[in-house]
Amino acid sequence: MAQASIAAERTGLRHPWAAPPEEGRATEVAPGVLWMRLPLPMALDHVNVYALEEPDGWTIVDTGIRSRRSIAIWEALLAGPLKGRAVRRVIVTHHHPDHVGMAGWLMARFGCDLLASRTAWLMARMLILDVEERPTPQALEFWRRAGMDAEIFAARRDARPYNFADVCAPLPVGYTRLQEGGTLQAAGRTWDVRMGGGHAPEHLTLWSTDCNLVIAGDQILPSISPNIGVYPTEPEADPLADWLEACGRLAAHAREDHLVLGGHKLPFTGLPLRMEQLIDNHHGALRRLEAHLAQPHTAAECFAPLFKRRIDAGTYGLALVEAVAHLNHLHKLGRVTRRLREDGAWEWQTQGEGA
Repeated sequence: MAQASIAAERTGLRHPWAAPPEEGRATEVAPGVLWMRLPLPMALDHVNVYALEEPDGWTIVDTGIRSRRSIAIWEALLAGPLKGRAVRRVIVTHHHPDHVGMAGWLMARFGCDLLASRTAWLMARMLILDVEERPTPQALEFWRRAGMDAEIFAARRDARPYNFADVCAPLPVGYTRLQEGGTLQAAGRTWDVRMGGGHAPEHLTLWSTDCNLVIAGDQILPSISPNIGVYPTEPEADPLADWLEACGRLAAHAREDHLVLGGHKLPFTGLPLRMEQLIDNHHGALRRLEAHLAQPHTAAECFAPLFKRRIDAGTYGLALVEAVAHLNHLHKLGRVTRRLREDGAWEWQTQGEGA
């Protein structure tokens, strides 16, 4: 694919490629580094995956969800751009299904090793094994506390919830741990291992010491902010604090010439500015939210100031968990209070008495 230096409006970011690789094909973004793309059945309809060429095969970074279509695309990629050579290692940046879903399939096919942070591996394996036929009491309470729309609550209460096992291949026992401060050899380069957080705990990012490449997963994206959410597993969590801390720490390493290979959207340069934008985006959302909470509101009533766009059924769940994350953050900072209503929902407010 021909390169085209394209300036993104009002951002100062630049995208060296105007469009992603076609299905079943790859774009070489640097010597020995291939960019590929797999589809997702959701509003964010794709995930980027990467292949790093080794003397004896390939290292794959992230894998897409498991589906018949994904399997067919992987077969085409293996036979085509990957030249029929073996996959020797699979690296997952974090535990979400669109990144880990086909890891077990590749491991079973090639007998290859899995590399991940400890938290990513533990969470992925736990969630793939944890199959639920109905929402747990804890999930139902979490939705009530968040003030979930009554119709959506009624539909979800009796429906089979989303299970990782539905879109992830079984993940076998055994992996190699990557951790903060370590290094990795891949594609003829040395990569510094730096952990992010907020979107997913111990989110892996890789920074080449030999060239300008950064493999960022979902920690750093060019035109969208990764979802920062709170879930029934840890309803009092403050992932936004983790996110802001990680952004500040990673920003110290950002260079203008870094070519960032993210989990979604297009590769880009202009990383120092993008790190500022990612931080400022959430600080702006927090300011709007505090102003909105001059009157009491549930989490589900906070979408407008946070997202400044219409939230439909397809994005409702992600919006709800992100609203709770911002409210929890303000609560832990002592900037809002909350009280439990008779219907079981938390009402949050910048003034007045609360829990």
